[in-house]
Amino acid sequence: MSGRAGRGVRAGLRWSSLRLRLVVVFGLVALTAAVSASGIAYWLNREAVLTRTQDAALGDFRRQMQNRAAALPLQPTKDDLQSAAVQMADSGPGYAVLLEDERDGGKPIVGYSDLDSFTKVDVPESLERQVSAQQRLTSGNTYPYHLFWQRTSIDGTPYLVAGTRIIGGGPTGYMLKSLDQERQDLNSLAWSLGIATTLALIGAALLAQAAATTVLRPVQRLGEAARKLGEGKLDTRLVVSGTDELAELSRTFNRAAGSLEKKVADMSAREESSRRFVADMSHELRTPLTAITAVAEVLEDEADSLDPMIAPAVHLVVSETRRLNDLVENLMEVTRFDAGTARLVLDTVDVADQVTACIDARAWLDAVELDAERGMMVRLDPRRLDVILANLIGNALKHGGSPVRVRVRTEGEELVIEVRDHGPGIPEDVLPHVFDRFYKASASRPRSEGSGLGLSIAMENALIHGGTISAANSPDGDGAVFVLRLPDDAEDESVTNDVRGAGDGTDGEES
Repeated sequence: MSGRAGRGVRAGLRWSSLRLRLVVVFGLVALTAAVSASGIAYWLNREAVLTRTQDAALGDFRRQMQNRAAALPLQPTKDDLQSAAVQMADSGPGYAVLLEDERDGGKPIVGYSDLDSFTKVDVPESLERQVSAQQRLTSGNTYPYHLFWQRTSIDGTPYLVAGTRIIGGGPTGYMLKSLDQERQDLNSLAWSLGIATTLALIGAALLAQAAATTVLRPVQRLGEAARKLGEGKLDTRLVVSGTDELAELSRTFNRAAGSLEKKVADMSAREESSRRFVADMSHELRTPLTAITAVAEVLEDEADSLDPMIAPAVHLVVSETRRLNDLVENLMEVTRFDAGTARLVLDTVDVADQVTACIDARAWLDAVELDAERGMMVRLDPRRLDVILANLIGNALKHGGSPVRVRVRTEGEELVIEVRDHGPGIPEDVLPHVFDRFYKASASRPRSEGSGLGLSIAMENALIHGGTISAANSPDGDGAVFVLRLPDDAEDESVTNDVRGAGDGTDGEES
């Protein structure tokens, strides 16, 4: 259950991540489009509003200069300038006016429409120079003075400042038009465009959600089906509708799942047939082998009285008969593991006594050094532990070198039994295969007379306990080391092929 939950969380994260990417992409596209459109709309409206206000103010100011300022006497008084400035401002579209002229002797006089809002200080020097400069007359320019304008900011408020001079002698006039109302209008427009952009972004996110749901739901179903297929539910199929790419992907998945189911069924049938054949063959061989073994033992007893030329043949027949008998027994044991019928018969035992009994039963006491403390009680299957130890110690004696050391200890909740020989060790290219079935390192160990199933059966018996066996060479280069690890309290359950893979728990050397 926890495994399924973990896979569900991971799938959900992947699903959310893809959804998030779709939403982000849609959002970025919508944001870019909305910001671009809003920016262009704001810029166009800004220029239109400012240009309209500017053109209206400049046009009126030009007319006022022509009608009122040009009508003043050549040497007007301050009151004349003041009166004309007030009249121009009152009749204009909301701007202040400043008129400047000279008295006798070149003394300047200035008239203001509103001294509090517009004085000579507010006129930029650059604009004043432009207005005062006499232009060169050409065929394209028939007037020595022109109307110039400039946008400026006074105390944070935007203004339009313009100025011109009466041609042929007369005052110089300046106007100051506030653009604060236009700024407020443009700010309102900017807020409106910002709100529109936000709404467009939200709409894009909702659209992305809908699109992601449409796209990801089939992908999620496909991922769930693939997970079930990986768990061994080979009959998993997808319901296909439509003709788009996702529908075609689902059809491809269904075809692949059907093909895989057929191949697995064929392989399972062949494997079951092979397993049944081996089991039947081993069972059928036991009866004639029993008779042959009995005859061979009689011949062995009479070998000393036989012709010296015949005695070696008798010993060979006896040896090979016993080897064949062991092979049949091993095949039957392997078949039980493959069929999932092997089970533990648990008992609480003293490990030191079990190891001693195994060594003593095979007359290995003189060749094996045992390091094990009495009273180390462990719950396991004694018969299967004996099979493991017999194969590990016998393998060490046959292919390694004496003395063989067996060390028993506990690590946490594990029983650890270490079997070490003093032979040439195991070649590095052979180490990965020592537990493969029927594997023999004949190049390094030419005298291997076993079937190649001993270590395989030892590994199977370790696995059924929930343990394992590892093989390595001694760090000092003196022999090989096999380490058996078993839980100190094994569970009583059968071995299944789901637990053991095709290459797990197999062996290449046999005692």
